[in-house]
Amino acid sequence: MLTGSNIVFLLLAYLLGSVPFSIIAGKLLKGIDVREYGSGNAGATNTFRVLGKTAGIPVLLLDVLKGYLAVNLVWYTSYVPSTEIYINLQLTFGIAAVLGHVFPVYVGFRGGKGVATLLGFMLAVFPEAAIITIVVFVLTLLFSKYVSLSSIFAGLFFPFGVYYLSETLVTTMMIFAVFVPILLIATHQRNIERLVRGDENKVSLKKKK
Repeated sequence: MLTGSNIVFLLLAYLLGSVPFSIIAGKLLKGIDVREYGSGNAGATNTFRVLGKTAGIPVLLLDVLKGYLAVNLVWYTSYVPSTEIYINLQLTFGIAAVLGHVFPVYVGFRGGKGVATLLGFMLAVFPEAAIITIVVFVLTLLFSKYVSLSSIFAGLFFPFGVYYLSETLVTTMMIFAVFVPILLIATHQRNIERLVRGDENKVSLKKKK
């Protein structure tokens, strides 16, 4: 499966995922590294927290786009869509992009949690399950006001969405689906600790007057 050209695409997917849009936004708008403020993460949530929605919304969309585009590098291979090898390459490229976001080569391998990039990946490969996951995330956020808890809780529903809603289901898809909540729990360890202590940051969903 990993031929010479596919390895090149795998590297491109990682490099694409490594583009630190939150850090770029911080440098351009305020001359700061967002990792030195807020939660200390180079992700969309911390960008909203540190720079506001003017920067947060574009960063969120670009981080989602990274995952979506990385998966679709498979278009440039010679494999037939929906075949097992095609799907496996989609999963491989998507995981590479998420790892790029979490461990970005351009900024010392210290990035974000990969949630937005993972969402773009999921939308490309599992659109129906991704939509269900988004709904669970939004509902949990409305009730809890915790982005971290909402991300983890939504991730726990993702495997069920993949299993029941995917038209084509191969073993590697289910392995990946189970991997998603594990990854989210692993990358949210500090948030989980703060949730247990009761000092995790909440988001305000009301407009400021």
